[in-house]
Formats: sequence, C-alpha cells, structure tokens
Amino acid sequence: MSIKIEDLQQRPLPYSSQAEKKKSREQSSNIWNKEITLLGKKLTDKKKEAFYSELFALLSSGVDIKSSLEIVVEEQKKQRDKEIYTDILNKVLLGATLSEAIRSCKEFVPYEYHSIRIGEESGRLNDVLHELSAYYNKRLKQRKQITGALTYPILVLITAIGAVIFMMNFIIPMFMGVFQRFGGELPGITRFIVKVSEIFSNHIGFFMLLGVCMFMIYLFVRKKSWYRRIFSPILIKFPIVGNMVNKIYLVRFCHSMALLIGSKTPLIKAVQLVREMIGFFPYQRDLKQIEEDLLQGGLLHESMSRSSIFDRRVISLVKVGEEINQLDDIFEKLYKQYNEELEHRIGMLSNLLEPVMILFVGILVAIILIAMYLPLFQMSTSFY
Repeated sequence: MSIKIEDLQQRPLPYSSQAEKKKSREQSSNIWNKEITLLGKKLTDKKKEAFYSELFALLSSGVDIKSSLEIVVEEQKKQRDKEIYTDILNKVLLGATLSEAIRSCKEFVPYEYHSIRIGEESGRLNDVLHELSAYYNKRLKQRKQITGALTYPILVLITAIGAVIFMMNFIIPMFMGVFQRFGGELPGITRFIVKVSEIFSNHIGFFMLLGVCMFMIYLFVRKKSWYRRIFSPILIKFPIVGNMVNKIYLVRFCHSMALLIGSKTPLIKAVQLVREMIGFFPYQRDLKQIEEDLLQGGLLHESMSRSSIFDRRVISLVKVGEEINQLDDIFEKLYKQYNEELEHRIGMLSNLLEPVMILFVGILVAIILIAMYLPLFQMSTSFY
C-alpha cells in the first residue's frame, strides 16, 4: 500500500498524539518500563492469534490494510496493546509495509516479520496471516491440553502435601502423647515417622522459605542460556515426559517449516528462522549445525540424520521431499501426523496420571496411619 506525501501533509495522522505521548512517557519512566518488561511480553500468544485472525478476516473481506489496523486499534481495551498497534498503524501510514512496521516492534519475532514480508512479496499475505493465526491457535490449544492434563494431578498432589503437613503437625504429636504414657518400644516404621514429624515441625518455616526461594530462583534462571544448555538435554531424556516435550517442539518445527517453505523461503533461511523461534536448546543447537551443513552444500535429510532429536520417519520423509522437491507438503503431512500423535499422548497422560496420583496419596496416608496405629495394636495384645 502506498500513500502520497501530499495526502499526509493535508491531514493529521490519527493516533499520532498517542504515539508522541507514549514516547514521552518512555523517556521519563525508563525504570518503570524495565520493571514491566520483567513480567513478560505484552503481546501473548492469545493476543497474537487474535491479531492475525482479525487481520486475515478484514483483508479477505476487501478492507485495506490501513482501515484494518484502525479497526484493530479501536477494539483494544488495554492501553499498552493499543499503543503497540497504534505504532504499527502510524508506520504504515508513513509508507512502511506491514512487515517493516512489525519488524520495528520488539513484541514480534523475526519469524513473523520474514513470513509476512514473504507474503507481501509473493502476493500471499492473506494466506500467511491465516497460517500465523493457525500457528498461534495451535500453540494455545497444546498449552490448554497440557494444562488440562496436569491440573487434576497437581490438585491431588497439593491436597496430599496439605494432608501430610496437617498430620505431621497435629495428628502425630497427639499419638506421641499416648505412646509416652504407655511406654514400651515403638516399631521401626513408627520411630521413623515420628522422627520425620519432629524434624518437619521444628523446621517448617525453613522448609517453606526454602521452597519459595527455589521457586524464585527457577523463575530467574529458567531463561538463562547456561540453565537451558544444562537442563534441556536432561529433560528430553526423561521417560514419557521427555518424549512428549520432544514431540511438542517437533510439531512446531514441522508446522513452521511447512509455512516458510510454502511461502518460497530459501531452505537455509527457513532453518535459521525456525531456530530463532524455537526456544528449546536441543533444537537450537542441532538446527544451528544443520544450518552450517546446508551452507556447505549438504542435504537437509543427511544433516538431520546426525541429530538425536529427529526420528527415522522424519528423516526418511524429508529425503523423499527433497528428491521430489515437495518439502512443504512433506512437512505439512508430518505436522498433521505428529500433532494427532501428540494429542493422543496428552490424553493418555491425563488418564494415566489421575489414578497414579490417587494411588500415591492413598499409599502415603496409609503408611502414616499404619505407623500410628501399629503400636496401639501391640499394646492392646500385650494386655491379654
């Protein structure tokens, strides 16, 4: 879209005053802005999915990009979101393309910028916006599925921890008074539970503080490169969980490669963009090596075969895709296959965790009750 300079001179830019106010606020409150940034990005996956979905719907209906962005801005309820989209709108009004406007916004990753730029150059902007919307929609769906699968087991675990804390601090001390009045030697399991109760009761404040500190440390270091470099390879080797984590990122990899290659992105550039987008260290490490192999003239499937994160099915189908020059279709099929498999595994995990957690809680409470009542049974038999 092009706008004449004369038109811009004849009419004031909408929302320009807001942009100027934003700039002034940023210059006068840098510390506050830094504190907000620590809380995370302003545009979540849900907001990006809505943004691309609405742009796709408006542009497909024949609305021009300027009017579409104005509608998006007007619909924002939060001032921070409105300022972000206003800044994009003003840059478009000044003659920038949508991809250039998005590139200047730190809330968007290079993967989005390059995808939109390729869509503009190839005349397939609507298709790219639709794919980006589907991509973030799928990420949100996966997150909800995983959250739904883990919610009940986590609630059961929290209930179990609460029950154990209550028993350690109130129930076991009551039994200890009874044991002391009757005297006698306690069974080994009872002595062990009593000792744990004493340690826990005397240091409960320390354990709670330790738990809070460990959680805060995790939040602080989880995005550090050294932490991801050490613990990501360990996570991916865990039974069941590691395989599922690998599948999640494999689905994202196949979907992103299908979108980029289908948009006529050069293969090396596509691998580079996917590496920048995926935040999981094993994929970033191996995709970096694949990128270097491609620069030296290697084939994609040969480089992928030297990686431990891609299975034989992916490598074999990518080899076929390279031979028939249909890598985008191959990655699309792989994406659908692995996505269905991932959804099935998430459902299986949910069905498996629920009885396992209930069994765990039952065994834990049963051990404590047996340890407390066993001395009473021994005392009652000693009277006969």
